Amino acid sequence: MTTHPYLRVSDLWVRFGAEDVVRGVNFDVEQGETVALVGESGSGKTLSALSVLRLLPHGARHPRGSILVDGEDMLKAPQARLRALRGGEISMIFQEPMTSLNPLHTVARQIGESLVVHGGLSRASARNRARELLDLVKLPDAESRLDAYPHQLSGGQRQRVMIAMALANRPKLLIADEPTTALDVTIQARILDLLKSLQAQLGMGLLLITHDLGVVRSMADRVAVMTQGEVVETGTASDVFTTPRHAYTQRLLATEPRGEPARTASGGDVVLYSEQLSVSYAASRGWFGRKQYVRAVSTIDLMIRQGQTVGVVGESGSGKTSLGLALMRLTDSEGLIQLNGTTLQNGGTRLPNRALKPHRRDMQMVFQDPFGSLSPRMSIQQIIEEGLAVHESQLTALERAARVDAALTEVGLDPQAKTRYPHEFSGGQRQRIAIARALVLKPRFIVMDEPTSALDRSVQAQIVSLLIDLQQKFNLAYLFISHDLKVVRALSHYLVVMKDGNVVEEGSAAEVFAAPKAPYTQELMAAAFRI
Repeated sequence: MTTHPYLRVSDLWVRFGAEDVVRGVNFDVEQGETVALVGESGSGKTLSALSVLRLLPHGARHPRGSILVDGEDMLKAPQARLRALRGGEISMIFQEPMTSLNPLHTVARQIGESLVVHGGLSRASARNRARELLDLVKLPDAESRLDAYPHQLSGGQRQRVMIAMALANRPKLLIADEPTTALDVTIQARILDLLKSLQAQLGMGLLLITHDLGVVRSMADRVAVMTQGEVVETGTASDVFTTPRHAYTQRLLATEPRGEPARTASGGDVVLYSEQLSVSYAASRGWFGRKQYVRAVSTIDLMIRQGQTVGVVGESGSGKTSLGLALMRLTDSEGLIQLNGTTLQNGGTRLPNRALKPHRRDMQMVFQDPFGSLSPRMSIQQIIEEGLAVHESQLTALERAARVDAALTEVGLDPQAKTRYPHEFSGGQRQRIAIARALVLKPRFIVMDEPTSALDRSVQAQIVSLLIDLQQKFNLAYLFISHDLKVVRALSHYLVVMKDGNVVEEGSAAEVFAAPKAPYTQELMAAAFRI
């Protein structure tokens, strides 16, 4: 009797037009085994994984290779067979949950759809099972989240919904593309423990695509290292981590975001100031149709000076992103907000949108989900120069193009790529495009919401260095929101720790990292530097 692995990828090639972006890739996944594909953004690891279920973007094809699932070649399988496999026997967790979830459907409906189609459950039974799955992935207030829409959840909460959807039909193979990217360190550890437990329970194979070497070290049985579309090293996780053979693997393992925050003179001008800032969201309707509100941010005071980075950390749902959106006047809030001494709002009095528009140039934001914030119908040049057309309309087309080229160069992208569209880039490359768009206007204040979460470690280190250099050169003020405490430590002068909308600890970043006082901060630090 011949045995074979559940998944066998042999001599896989992926071609866009005349360019081969994946070349001769080979790897296997046994049932109950975890195999990690690791490498920098653009290395071809996500394209290799998408190929398993024939989910490549438009214009891509397979000139050579085979993908055997339980002995059956997926590259030759009819669409009906692929539909039966997708979400049933094989599930996938995608890298960017906001674009993978339907904005028009509730959480219950989206999880339930797979249970109805593949599991044959009734709508009522599917809703009950969806609640169980949300509890399984530790989503807070799971019952109330069933009727929520994706935009009402934080990035980490959306990722947990995606994981619940993927696990709904107890798949034999789970393909996880950066499954913990949007998760804070404490939830990340719990999700990894959950995936291990489910593997043991279901005998499920796991194909893990990630740039987080800490996750690979704790999860993977075997590792395949990719760069420039090729697998350059394979082996057991212990062998690859202890005795890497290929020079690229050695460089990847040695890379870590490090450095010190930009040096800044004390007493610089205050760029951003807020007092008693609060954000509330309507959660549901109570008796007699009265709206019930959830307080996302509770009476926070904040001050950021020229050349200073204030880091904001905390679990998903702690209010970090709501704080950033409120400061940018992108969501309703109460309290005082001043930018460069100008009052943008005070209590119920708000600067009208027309009067606010000139100030938008000085306040920019890099969003957590780069694909969702980049228009799929615009080229990279059009995306980056859009702000220039609004705020520097006197520039000629050639001058705008030169500014776009300079911004792309600053974030480590080839200016020749400006004619391409967002779907033609990896997740990490899209995030760099989003950063270039924010930097092109040379603002005074930037809110950065998880700007490095989608980037591999080597690119994170480059972006950290870039942000420090730009801060020193232009005296920029940053509000840096992140769950990656290693990146926050490298960038931040001042640290704010949030939980359930409240500040539980704040102070000099160096002092808080060296001697955290609050038990919650101590828990965050322990999880961050263990994984």
